[in-house]
Amino acid sequence: MPRHRLHVVTIPVLSAFLLAACSPSGDPPQPKTPAPQAQPATRVPTIELPSFASLVKNEGAAVVNISTTHTVKQGALPVPEDDPLAEFFRRFMPQAPANPQEYQARGVGSGFIISADGYVLTNAHVVAESDEITVKLTNKREYRAKLIGADPRTDVALLKIDANNLPAVPIGDPAKLEVGEWVAAIGAPFGFENSVTAGIVSAKGRSLPDESYVPFIQTDVAVNPGNSGGPLFNMRGEVIGINSQIYSGTGGFMGLSFAIPIDIAMDVVRQLQTTGKVTRGRMGVQAQELTVELATSFGLKDPNGALIANVEKGGPADKAGIVPGDVIQSFNGKLVESSADLARLVASTRPGTTVAVELWRKGASHKVQVAVAELAPERTAAQAEPKQMPANRAGLALSELTSQQLNNLKIDHGLLVRNASGPAQRAGIQPGDVVLAINDTPTSNIAAFEEHLARSKGGAVALLIKRGADTLYLPVKLGSG
Repeated sequence: MPRHRLHVVTIPVLSAFLLAACSPSGDPPQPKTPAPQAQPATRVPTIELPSFASLVKNEGAAVVNISTTHTVKQGALPVPEDDPLAEFFRRFMPQAPANPQEYQARGVGSGFIISADGYVLTNAHVVAESDEITVKLTNKREYRAKLIGADPRTDVALLKIDANNLPAVPIGDPAKLEVGEWVAAIGAPFGFENSVTAGIVSAKGRSLPDESYVPFIQTDVAVNPGNSGGPLFNMRGEVIGINSQIYSGTGGFMGLSFAIPIDIAMDVVRQLQTTGKVTRGRMGVQAQELTVELATSFGLKDPNGALIANVEKGGPADKAGIVPGDVIQSFNGKLVESSADLARLVASTRPGTTVAVELWRKGASHKVQVAVAELAPERTAAQAEPKQMPANRAGLALSELTSQQLNNLKIDHGLLVRNASGPAQRAGIQPGDVVLAINDTPTSNIAAFEEHLARSKGGAVALLIKRGADTLYLPVKLGSG
């Protein structure tokens, strides 16, 4: 407080006067020279930081919280129920639950309304594999959402809720965004709904590993788990991106966040609304970045372009005469400065379109025509079918036990029955049984078992079987083999 500062300043002056008045010399105190008047301090120019209050007031109602649930089936066994090993684990792992366990996994994210009739934009990873999606507005009304479609390659998903006259965000132009410009994010980090954070644009056109189709907007806006799918606003209150990823060694914010440019997201939206899928072009090449050293070796002055490392045999590029070592510098009249540029330009080209490609080869420029093909849609890899071992003469498909499995069974040898058919099945042998011996010879590996089986004379062999805690011999009548 000013008063406090004044009091502190005057104490030394008063003390000096009292000390002089009590001087032991007895001399009268000398007149004091008036203290110089303090000069007014030079005012530092005030830099006003932007306020986002009006932005939040005007656009905040269009930002939504998204919650998801999906059923997770956790098998009682470490293998699928239809795997022949399942019976083995049921018998020899009695501590495992008797039945598969199910539980509801929950997720949370953010999104924003892009039309008054209830279309909502978010990240594909927010709603992936969800059984139920709920959209919650700022007025606490909740709606069950329908997934119109999702594009994993750009991490964009489009939802629809059954509502009208909703507040919708204005869509901006990311091309006009400048590095250093202020931006703000609204979302639900860690479930804290309608949280506002702000920062600046750190860079544009960022390429991230395994993200070939998105030139990300990098910012230092605090974005945390739960912000995914939420909007990134410019100072005019326009959405210019979708918050999608962070760069972190801890899982929390570390000053690096990345947003999908809204123009790319809206192109996905248009395709999902009209066809229910996203179509992209394909050229059939594998490209890499040019370094200064590589550019020099190819006779180029600047490391600009996409260096072709591999060409798909019979693909569009191969048919056009493009070969490894070519450097693509222009695609359909647009400059190619990096391999990421090429991937995005090709992907955004309608399949069936023939485009001009300018390239550098052996010290000279060339131009070729490429008929762009369609990129196959991204699909989740199907679960591989369990590999079936071929049945032997006895009708047994066997596999050797690992040392850990032998230890768990408290045995030092044996072969696991993966499948039993024909003679073995008729003898009562079941998947999950362990063959300890053939006749009186212990079984330790499949090759020795098969050799012994081949040498067996007569129409039957006796197999020593371990089933749970029991051990018994079963006679198996051999096939003709």
